[in-house]
Amino acid sequence: MTEVNWGGNLRYRAEAIQRPASLDELREIVAAAEQIQVLGSRHSFNAIADGEQLVSLAGLPADVVVEDGAVSCNAGLTYGELAVELDRRGLALHNLASLPHISVAGAIATGTHGSGDGNGNLATAVRAVELLTSTGDVVRLARGDDDFDGVVVGLGAVCAVTRVTLDVRPAFEIRQQVFEGLSWEALDEHFDAITAAGYSVSAFTRWGAAVDAVWVKSRDAVTELFDARPATLERHPIIGLDPVNATPQLGVPGPWWDRLPHFRLGFTPSNGEEIQSEYLLPREHARAAFAVMRGLADQIAPILQICEIRTIAADGLWMSPMYERDTVALHFTWVRDQEAVERAVGLLEDALAPFDPRPHWGKVFRSAPPYPRGADFLALRDRYDPRGAFRNAWFSAATAPQRAR
Repeated sequence: MTEVNWGGNLRYRAEAIQRPASLDELREIVAAAEQIQVLGSRHSFNAIADGEQLVSLAGLPADVVVEDGAVSCNAGLTYGELAVELDRRGLALHNLASLPHISVAGAIATGTHGSGDGNGNLATAVRAVELLTSTGDVVRLARGDDDFDGVVVGLGAVCAVTRVTLDVRPAFEIRQQVFEGLSWEALDEHFDAITAAGYSVSAFTRWGAAVDAVWVKSRDAVTELFDARPATLERHPIIGLDPVNATPQLGVPGPWWDRLPHFRLGFTPSNGEEIQSEYLLPREHARAAFAVMRGLADQIAPILQICEIRTIAADGLWMSPMYERDTVALHFTWVRDQEAVERAVGLLEDALAPFDPRPHWGKVFRSAPPYPRGADFLALRDRYDPRGAFRNAWFSAATAPQRAR
């Protein structure tokens, strides 16, 4: 039986997933493979991690080590697994994505993010990486090294990332409050104040008459948000679904790892029931993009479950969608209808084109624009993987604009 991804919209070509228990075993597997991809938690909705052979790092020892204000661990760990270890030691990461179930290396490689005006994506916490190249070399790069900013968001095409070192901070509590029915007029007029209302802020909308809900994750209590009303019951990000899988709300303080994600660690929500796409635009285009999206509401409504609006700080990682620009993200959760989603994605990319959108590398999209350091990234990839073992057809198509630059 062939393996499938999280969303169930992709069947991998490999007949089996190899699971080495040591670095030496991994080296042997990679050296013998003509073409291979490292598979994380399968939370990509395209073929970025598809390959003739697939290998998982989940079987490598976790080997969590804390020292000098950082944590290092096996890159195959999930954020949930790492969070439990950090919390036990009174430590935290700066942010988490909506799901704590995703793998550390996979999230980093695709520029995956949480939310917050002052928060960079998850890859910005990387202090160092250890890499296994297709020629069998083990390389360690640290922040400040020449190739570091190019390797971190590597799209799985440079090497196998075997170990990561992440910045940590003291553990902290945070609370979560949901506000409902925010008017578009309030969002347009007060967008900066709304996104600054908490440590992490997400607006959920179906692009109707009002914004359905705004989730504010904050250190201090937030009791009002312009013309929105505080929810009196816990909510699910997808309007109308049972909130049993969602992290606690109603302003009740709790640990960072149980508030920053939208979904609880002990559950696996939405597995196989959705397809996702996401576009990341310069923050200054937010209001204009909202107006365009509201004009498309009727056309995408039949397949849209929810759209999440959030902000992320700029960074200097070459292939990060937030490279050198503060960003507003439009994240779409669709019903699982691949053909309909691909049509909707084409419509969105055409409509958002004036705003210079960059797609999330792990979601469904039609095309990616050239990146300022895209050609440098391809040259770096050729140096680290001269025999092309880690590249696949998806990578060649997705990075074509980088070659043309």
